[in-house]
Amino acid sequence: MSSAAKDSQDRQGLPALEAAVTRTIDELRTARAQATEAALRSVQLEALLGSFEAGSESPSRMKERLILLEEENRDLRARLEQGRETVERLLARFRFLEDQK
Repeated sequence: MSSAAKDSQDRQGLPALEAAVTRTIDELRTARAQATEAALRSVQLEALLGSFEAGSESPSRMKERLILLEEENRDLRARLEQGRETVERLLARFRFLEDQK
């Protein structure tokens, strides 16, 4: 295969690769924002625990919030793992394209 043909093939694959990288970056930004929000909620939960210990918060309300936060945490962890997998696939593609040069 000629060098020109390889260059042409590489150029054809670049737009799809760039779109995939852009999507991955967007997903990671979203996951980071959600992780930040979850951390904030964790701080709020600690404050809630303090109010519970002081006797100003109901245990049932606190349990509901804890369940919600745990579900959100599981979702965020799954999203982060999905983002990591996507990045790994993109890195493999980059390596493949570079090896093709």
